[in-house]
Amino acid sequence: MWNGISYFFKFGSSASGQANSTETAKAQRKHISSAGGNIPALTIENLLTVSPYTSRPHLLDLNTLTRSQSFFTKALTLLSPVTHAYATEPYIDSFNWDAVFSTLAEAVKDNAFEWTNQFFYVVVFRSQVPPSTDRSQLAELDKRAHMEAMRSGGLLKYWFGLPDDDGRNLATCIWRQREDAAPGSSGEGHKAAMRATIAMYSEWEIERLKLVVSDDVKTWEIVPWED
Repeated sequence: MWNGISYFFKFGSSASGQANSTETAKAQRKHISSAGGNIPALTIENLLTVSPYTSRPHLLDLNTLTRSQSFFTKALTLLSPVTHAYATEPYIDSFNWDAVFSTLAEAVKDNAFEWTNQFFYVVVFRSQVPPSTDRSQLAELDKRAHMEAMRSGGLLKYWFGLPDDDGRNLATCIWRQREDAAPGSSGEGHKAAMRATIAMYSEWEIERLKLVVSDDVKTWEIVPWED
């Protein structure tokens, strides 16, 4: 954690970093927009999978969210990259945001829910690790840090990609609000991850953004965060 900013460190191979198939996306959209706000099939009870980690301590309890936050979090299960160069491309151009927000708009409409203008806190972590690095330690640190953040609350989405040939990668967290990120990144797991970053990464960069969704999900934008 630097300046209260939380991020995670897993950069190994994982199919979870790949884009969802068309059929999976269609199935998820059907569950997300179902009448009454039914929980998607990828949940256990009221717990939603919001990261590459699927064991119970890593799942998000939807009961901790407002209804609008719950709709948005479910729509974020569709988030996937639209380019293999996400580690170096602009963040806004790297993901299928239009699909996420069209799904959100459909869910809001289907459930006759009044969505009012609101914003969310986004952290983008770009890094480079030498290709020869043993990533097993980073994987364990990442998993521990993510578990701490889920226990603290407010983390709606965590995604990481696969390193390119130069060892560059991108990870991103979408938080309910800025205030959630600080306590979510204060545990021993995050402190250990910070030490690993200093020791093992050849370079890293943190970007803080504000994701704004207007009334009735008519428009959305991602802009630099200003304290």
